[in-house]
Amino acid sequence: MPKPSYPRDRFDDAPVEVDRVGAHRAENPHLRAGVIVIWAAVTTVVLIAVGVVGTLALTGRFGTPAAGPTTAAPTTSVTPVIDTSFTVLILNATGESGQATVAQDAVVRAGWDVADVLPSEAGSTYPTTTVYYADAADQAAAAGLAKIVGASSVVLDDQYQSTTDAKGKQLTVVLGTDLVAPSGSPTP
Repeated sequence: MPKPSYPRDRFDDAPVEVDRVGAHRAENPHLRAGVIVIWAAVTTVVLIAVGVVGTLALTGRFGTPAAGPTTAAPTTSVTPVIDTSFTVLILNATGESGQATVAQDAVVRAGWDVADVLPSEAGSTYPTTTVYYADAADQAAAAGLAKIVGASSVVLDDQYQSTTDAKGKQLTVVLGTDLVAPSGSPTP
């Protein structure tokens, strides 16, 4: 039987060294695995950064100073009052252990129940002993507590306000390094 002869078409000129069979094509030589890994790493970093900034913005902590009171309220125009209806949170930021317990004892001697005074250690040191209060109406009570613990500053700020306090009224004392003498003993 004679071999049929077909006319030439574009498929007769296909190069022999191309790695393909039928419609399957070879890999794109311009697609590099390293470039894909770099793009994936950059995208991951950007997404994490956007998530962190977004979370900080949504929780109201974006742009808050790392340390120090935001606004100091003058204590000269307010008559200090000892109001034992508040829960008192004491944070020891002096760098010396045991200072929160010393302050707790002073507050309990002034009339608070032991269960209403919560001593704790802070995560870092703070230069100035400060009493924080969350409501402007509580300024006189904060000034009274400041006299008891020897605080030099009273600040209106809800940064330390507890959301789980049953009474809903809390004063926070941050014991600063100004409260401790260089020998490590509390100042009078």
